[in-house]
Amino acid sequence: MRKTILLGAVFLSSLAFTQQRSPIVGGDVDVHGCRASAGFTYSQIKNVCVKVFEQKIKLKEVDSDKSSTSMTAVIFSKDMKRAEIFIPEGNAKSIILGKEGKSKMWKSGSYIKETYVLVPYKKTGYQIKKDDVVIYQ
Repeated sequence: MRKTILLGAVFLSSLAFTQQRSPIVGGDVDVHGCRASAGFTYSQIKNVCVKVFEQKIKLKEVDSDKSSTSMTAVIFSKDMKRAEIFIPEGNAKSIILGKEGKSKMWKSGSYIKETYVLVPYKKTGYQIKKDDVVIYQ
């Protein structure tokens, strides 16, 4: 009888320890409270969670050798002196570009090793260049 109770207790305790919790769907909140699974990314310029694919200015990847192309968005500060770009590669979720004086381009700071530049393209569009190569337009 004791042997049966002991075996039963061992069996039940092994079940309790091996039970794994499944992840909660939508439980991927970042430090800013943005849910990536719902399509949200934190915007440093707007200071809120945004959906990159719903922004007014969207640019498509140029000359991709991958089977699919990605897109990015641009968000400007109210005074148009800063631009935020959402590059899907790398560790940063977005990169802030600054505009100097009356220049018509926004450029990344020296805090990142690559140089990103946002320039007007044609009459209504923009291009993003990485180290002088157009990567989005």
